[in-house]
Amino acid sequence: MNFTPTELGASIIFAIAVLHTFSTSYFETLAKKSRLHSGLWHLLGEVEIVFGFWAAVLLIYIGFATGLDSAREYASKRNFTEPLFVFAIMVAAGSKPILTFATHLLYSLGKFLHVALRTREAPMLYFLTLSLTPLLGSFITEPAAMTLAAFLLRDLVYKHKCSTPLLFGTLGVLFVNVSIGGTLTNFAAPPVLMVASTWGWSSSFMFFNFGLACSAAIFINSLILTLLFHRQLVEPEEKKIPEKIPFTVTSVHLLFLAGIVYFAHDPVIFMWLLLFFIGYTTAYPKHQSPLILREALLVGFFLAGLVVLGALQGWWLQPLLEKMSPTAVFYGATALTAITDNAALTYLGSLVTGTSAEFKLALVGGAVAGGGLTVIANAPNPAGLAILRSHFPNGAVSALYLFLGALPPTIVAILALRLL
Repeated sequence: MNFTPTELGASIIFAIAVLHTFSTSYFETLAKKSRLHSGLWHLLGEVEIVFGFWAAVLLIYIGFATGLDSAREYASKRNFTEPLFVFAIMVAAGSKPILTFATHLLYSLGKFLHVALRTREAPMLYFLTLSLTPLLGSFITEPAAMTLAAFLLRDLVYKHKCSTPLLFGTLGVLFVNVSIGGTLTNFAAPPVLMVASTWGWSSSFMFFNFGLACSAAIFINSLILTLLFHRQLVEPEEKKIPEKIPFTVTSVHLLFLAGIVYFAHDPVIFMWLLLFFIGYTTAYPKHQSPLILREALLVGFFLAGLVVLGALQGWWLQPLLEKMSPTAVFYGATALTAITDNAALTYLGSLVTGTSAEFKLALVGGAVAGGGLTVIANAPNPAGLAILRSHFPNGAVSALYLFLGALPPTIVAILALRLL
C-alpha cells in the first residue's frame, strides 16, 4: 500500500476529526464550566464546525510539508458543488411558504387518514412525515427532503417535552430513511449521483434495483417507531397549523426550488438563483420569515471540510474495496460510511476498474444503508441536525445515542436490500 507523507498526515487528521465528532458533547460541557475560554470550547462543540476546522489544519499541514503553493493548488482543485448545493437547497426548502405548503399537504392527508382509519392524528402525522417526506427526496433531492422533514418533526415532536429514546429514535429513523429514500431516481441521492453517469444507471434501473426495497424499509421503520412512541406524541392544535399563504407566493417559491434542483450540477446557475431568491424574499417580505442562512452556512462549511479531508483518503480506502467480494463490499461499505461520507465512498469505488455488476450494486446498497449511523455518513444529515439540535439536552447530540437510535432502522434497510 503506497502513500505519501501528505496522504498519511491527511488520514491522521481525518481520524482525529472523526473522533472529534464523537466528542462534541464533551466540549459543550467544557464551555459551560470554563468562563475564560467558553467561546472556544463552544465553537469546538459545534458538529458543523468540526470538519471545516480540521480541513484548515490539513491545509496548514500541507503548507508546511510541501509549500504554500501546494496547499493553495490542492484547495483550488476540490469540487465544492455539493456543499454549495446543500447550502442553496436548505435556504430555499426552509422558507416559510415551502414549509407551509408541505405542512398543509401533510396535515390534510393526515386528517383524512386518521378519520378514515379512526386513529389519533398525531401518530398518523408522525408516520407520514417519517415515511413520505424521505421518499419525496427522490424527486426534490435528499437535502431538501431532510430540511422539510426536520422542520415538520421539530413542530410535531421536538418542541414538546420528549423522552431520550423518542429524541434519538426519531433522529435515527429520519437519517436512515432519508439516506435510502433518495434511491428511487438516479439524481437525488449524493452517493448515487457520484456513480450514475459513470456506470450508466438510469432512474428506472434505480427504482427496480433499489427503490422498491428501500420504500418497504422506510414504511417498516416508520410504522415500528410510530407504534413504539405513539403514546408520547402530542396532538397538534389548530392554532399551531401554519396560516394560509397566497398561491402566487407559494408558486414563486416552488419555481425557485425547482430551478435549484434542476441545475443541481451547475453551481454558477443555482447560486445565481439563490441570490435572486434572497432578493425576492427581501423585496416582498409579507408571508416570509427569516431564511435559515446561518444553519445552511454551517452545514455547507461542514461538507466543504469533508470534501477537503476526504479527497486524500483514497490511498487506503480504494485498495480495501478492491480486495472485497460483493457481499463483503456491502457490509464493508455500510461500516465505512459511518466514518466517511457515503458519496465519497461510492466515488472512490467508481474509480476501481473491472468491477462486476454485483460489486456496484453492493457498494451503493451498503453506502445508502449505513447513511444514518453518524452525522458524517450522509451529506443531508448535518442539515437535519442543524435544525433539531437546539431541542436536545444542552444543545448537543450524543454520537453514541444517535448510532444506537439509527442501528435498528439500518438493520431493517440491510435486510430489505439483501432479501427483497
